[in-house]
Amino acid sequence: MPEKKPTLTFEAIMRDLKTGRFAPIYILMGEESYYIDKISDYIQNHVLSPDQQAFDQTVVFGADVNAAQVADLSMQYPMMAPKKVIIVKEAQGMRSFDKLEKYAENPQPRTVLVFCYKNGTMNRRTKFVATVERMGIVFESKKMREWQLPTYIQGYLKVQNASIDEKSANMIADHIGADLNRLNSELDKLLISIPQDDRRITPEMVEKNIGVSKDFNAFELRSAIVNKDVFKANQIIKYFDSNPKAGSVYSFLPLLFNFFQNLMIAFYAPNRGDKQSVSDYLELRSVWGVNDYMTGMRNYTGKKTLQILGKIRETDTKSKGLDNPNTSAGDLMKELIYYILH
Repeated sequence: MPEKKPTLTFEAIMRDLKTGRFAPIYILMGEESYYIDKISDYIQNHVLSPDQQAFDQTVVFGADVNAAQVADLSMQYPMMAPKKVIIVKEAQGMRSFDKLEKYAENPQPRTVLVFCYKNGTMNRRTKFVATVERMGIVFESKKMREWQLPTYIQGYLKVQNASIDEKSANMIADHIGADLNRLNSELDKLLISIPQDDRRITPEMVEKNIGVSKDFNAFELRSAIVNKDVFKANQIIKYFDSNPKAGSVYSFLPLLFNFFQNLMIAFYAPNRGDKQSVSDYLELRSVWGVNDYMTGMRNYTGKKTLQILGKIRETDTKSKGLDNPNTSAGDLMKELIYYILH
């Protein structure tokens, strides 16, 4: 049985591309378009010079071609360059990938064929994908999870010789979410705004440049709930209810559910009085996260946590109009926060 290839990362693929190592076929697929675009754009802009691209680079869209046409294009020799580049954008619109099986088994060595398959994945068990996995590159671009975003933000800024504190990173993550194209665009705007002699990003900078309040945001709501600060929690809910442009109060539901779901798990940690034990059990990566769960276990019982999870589910159902004839979003969230804190 052939040895399974290790999972390829975006960084590993980009390293190969930048050293001039190009695979004959790439399948770039998944829910996160950012990495798909980064890889395909690099290939489109760097394999051939601008003069060579005019003769030996073809960009098509999946809805406009069929698999047989792509195979024919790929088998042709380059005219004026050492390589021929074929990029199929929106490849999810193309059908009959099985007609490319024969080509995938014996690809033209002077062709670089790229499929950009967004908003979904191809079945790895099909012969075509399995063959490409053996002969070229199959990369799945997965959506980043919410809990990964602060670490991602810190890493992105570190590469640009900038730093950011935990609160600021969480403010950005909670406000923008896991859309990496938008997230990176906002981070780039932040980088332009900070002085060269002090590359530290603070909550005040985030508030000024991204438009999220340093005092009224998801990070502060979570902190208020963890610490049972009734006044602060209600202030934040009231602020969002009165300022719909700042965001929907319903956007807090996933945040609250994730916290209490993890808090419920924390109660089962082998030694829940020890920070390191709880951190390892929850697979947390940041100190502030551990501290929140330690405080949460002091302020909430396991039974109350379970009841809160049920109430959050109920609020989510009502927010979608089920069993809720006329209660407003603000009132639903005020009712939920009252239930949590009392």
